[in-house]
Amino acid sequence: MGNLLAYSGIVTKVRAMQAKLLTDEDFRNIAAFHTVTEVAAYLKEHPGYRNVLADMDENRLHRGEIEKLLVQSLYSDYTRLYRFSGMDQKKFLELYLKRYEMNLINYCLRIVFNHYQKPFDLDHKKIFFDKYSDLSIDKLITSGNISELVENLKGTEYYAPLKRLENAENPTLFDYDLALNLYYFTTMWKKRKKILKHKELEIFTRDAGAKIDLLNLQWIYRAKKYYNMLPPDISTLLIPIHYRIHVDQLKDLVEAPSVDEFLKLVTRTPYLCHTDTQTPASIETIYKDCLYRLYLADRRSNPYSIATVNTYLFLKEEELDKLTTVLECVRYGLPARETLTYIGGTAK
Repeated sequence: MGNLLAYSGIVTKVRAMQAKLLTDEDFRNIAAFHTVTEVAAYLKEHPGYRNVLADMDENRLHRGEIEKLLVQSLYSDYTRLYRFSGMDQKKFLELYLKRYEMNLINYCLRIVFNHYQKPFDLDHKKIFFDKYSDLSIDKLITSGNISELVENLKGTEYYAPLKRLENAENPTLFDYDLALNLYYFTTMWKKRKKILKHKELEIFTRDAGAKIDLLNLQWIYRAKKYYNMLPPDISTLLIPIHYRIHVDQLKDLVEAPSVDEFLKLVTRTPYLCHTDTQTPASIETIYKDCLYRLYLADRRSNPYSIATVNTYLFLKEEELDKLTTVLECVRYGLPARETLTYIGGTAK
């Protein structure tokens, strides 16, 4: 009864928001367009994007501008959820926010490492981060090199793990990415017990644990298939948390002598035991498909819990990823059928 009362308001809000997510039919319609302008015009009439695109002239919007507005729609949804949340739900959303902070820092790392001519383009994120995060976009955009970027993170939790790399010999962008990822996942895993209790902790542990396991599988696969990395080097990439894939099983996967052998072993894991891993790109898509099934199962079993909020944010982020892909395909004139193959997988 307690959870029902605590979550009735936000669950009602989430249901209304979910009704505005794009459908399979919407994506088929969008994939058939020939110009980015047509996509923008379609989204402008859709209830899920009408507000963020309302004042924009779709004839003047290029792909990059549309993608910024799509990000703003995610932040707008987060804001709505936060506004309708009680104290416990806000604690979960504050923990969830860490992924957006990590993405922002990753973006900044790429800017300073690659020395882009037009450095930071973060105006569209400033209002959101000023309101919900300790990260200062005003400081970050002044960073001219990696040392300045790290110093501009001083006073935040991300300063120490990145500062340690100054003692390494010629650290690369990859090293900073790895340090940030490891910090994010290990910290999230530790903090969950302090922030969440009882059923909420159980749901978050299951969802976060599965995500970590699946990311480790994905990274092993990519390291073997695309980079031909040796087992000791692959091990350094992995998040040192083991949920349903135990240490010995992960070790066997890392030490598999070939991609084919890895694919045989991976079918013995709890996540891929019923999957045909020989299907092209199945390993690349299995991560999201598994999470999709897990989140929806959690929401069905525990509708008045963080599962409802977590599932909505996952679906929204998936929608934005698919829209970004479709925009790129339309821009390059790919046929609708081919475009749809790039965004296959789960539907609303």
